[in-house]
Amino acid sequence: MIKKFIRKILGVKEARNTDVPEVLGPEQHGIDPKMVSANAVRVTSTLQEAGFEAFVVGGAVRDLLLGVKPKDFDVATNATPEQVKRLFRRAFIIGRRFQIVHVMFGQDLLEVTTFRGTATANAPKDEHGRVLRDNTFGTQAEDAERRDFTINAMYYNPANQQVLDYHGGMKDIRARTLRIIGQPEARYREDPVRMLRVVRFAAKLKFDIEPTTAAPIAVMAPLINNVPAARVFDEMLKLLMSGHALACLQQLRKEGLHHGLLPLLDVVLEQPLGFKFVTLALDSTDRRIAAGKTVSPGFLFASLLWHQVLEKWNAYQAAGEFPIPALHLAADEVLESQTEKLALQRKIGSDMRDIWSMQPRFERRNGKNPYKLLEHPRFRAGYDFLLLRCASGEIEQELGDWWTAFYEADEVTRAELVSSASGTASKRKRPPRRGQRHKDGEEGVNDEAEVQTEAHDDEADDNFGAETAPAPRKRRRGPRRRKPQGEGAPAGDVPHGSGE
Repeated sequence: MIKKFIRKILGVKEARNTDVPEVLGPEQHGIDPKMVSANAVRVTSTLQEAGFEAFVVGGAVRDLLLGVKPKDFDVATNATPEQVKRLFRRAFIIGRRFQIVHVMFGQDLLEVTTFRGTATANAPKDEHGRVLRDNTFGTQAEDAERRDFTINAMYYNPANQQVLDYHGGMKDIRARTLRIIGQPEARYREDPVRMLRVVRFAAKLKFDIEPTTAAPIAVMAPLINNVPAARVFDEMLKLLMSGHALACLQQLRKEGLHHGLLPLLDVVLEQPLGFKFVTLALDSTDRRIAAGKTVSPGFLFASLLWHQVLEKWNAYQAAGEFPIPALHLAADEVLESQTEKLALQRKIGSDMRDIWSMQPRFERRNGKNPYKLLEHPRFRAGYDFLLLRCASGEIEQELGDWWTAFYEADEVTRAELVSSASGTASKRKRPPRRGQRHKDGEEGVNDEAEVQTEAHDDEADDNFGAETAPAPRKRRRGPRRRKPQGEGAPAGDVPHGSGE
């Protein structure tokens, strides 16, 4: 009693007993049971009927408390992965650092984890203190202590609608505060990705980062360089597709975490056109996510890296390279450097190449070029990218307006648009016909060189992504005369590729 009175006078807060949870009933937490996934209820009830403890846990509980319908539901239990697997027909054990079980119901995937125990001193770690493997199981209280933030360390039981709160997560949610559990330096060293998660949650939820939680981030940010690139990419993808991408990137810069991830953003965001382009791209992504529409990771990363490609593209052209090959070289160089840092998947890299390679083709609005481009499987992504370039002031708005009209028009109107574009565009000079003499021999050479340049660009664009472009066949003029037997090739011997 006296100790409690002294602490009150001195303003010292009494340490919370984290071994016993605060139990919150439905009237205290206000979770709507209708927002809980039926499959999550099915998993918890199946485990409980088998004699195990089972709770909805983590971000799902946090979102339910905030009145937001969760995208994913995770379940925590005292059953081992093998015991969980035996209870469900479609269940798969995955993970090396810590084993978890994926339970499938149609296309719905639920992640079931066994309560994690206190990290042991002999758990494998790298030279920087990052835990490599830790399959230690424990009690629910130990599992709560192992979770990263207080708002993610609450457990909801759908059977009795109670929430178990071990670390004051409910209080932090009401105060809109993001607080790490335990000593921040030690927790960041165990898993540096937690620093990225701090940024993502703070930006997404519009929470303030508690000062003690935020203090070590700037100093410990280089530890992220020791994390496998695939994990960093997954976390960056979650960050950019959180629905608050721009706010997340601004928070990354504020906390000094962007250097090892997207260092080019510093250069891009300092340029007026680059800043506007990236802002428009991220704002478009956020609006699509808010509207429940799909978002292409390829389009998103193509937008973030475009101005780096543009810079190298211009440099290659200034060095004398033709436009289309110059663009391909720039794309290859940027993708190669970023793949090492972010482990870009091959499919995403392919989508980025398609979007970039279409941009010069939008400038060709004569003949069959617009119709051929319209049939491109990634046309819509390339068209949306073109509109971003127009909106940012990189290119004239007239080009985007023309393609919008062409995309939405019927066949007759499209033909009129192509005709008008061909009439206003400068006509290409044709090479002189065979045998035709030029008044000025030098002019004929320049005409031929111009046509060869255009033909080179067209061919390179059509073969983008191919390792070797096939050599064009020469057409034979006039009827082909079959050689009599004994003249040249022997009887029955047909030259390779002749088609006979």
